[in-house]
Amino acid sequence: MSELSFRDRELVALGAALASNCEPCVEYHVAEALKAGLTTNEINAAITLADKIRQVPARKVLATAQRLTAGSEAAPADGAACCAPPVAAAGGCSPQPGAKTSCC
Repeated sequence: MSELSFRDRELVALGAALASNCEPCVEYHVAEALKAGLTTNEINAAITLADKIRQVPARKVLATAQRLTAGSEAAPADGAACCAPPVAAAGGCSPQPGAKTSCC
């Protein structure tokens, strides 16, 4: 890690935070990037690039899901199929603390 400057490490960390959808990580690393001397324009450019890269697999996953369900009825939009209380109680994923819905 010594080959990377504090600035470079924060740019990498911002990309990783975006890729992992970690809101607290993004908050932390934006603040650290500012401390490292990055401008808000540079931080925004890094965030935009990371988001563009993150969207590629998200689009492919969506396309796969749509292909696999072509011609079938649409899933419920209210999140009922995603970790509803019976699933969570049966050892499936459990709701995150403070979450407004039962979805993980």
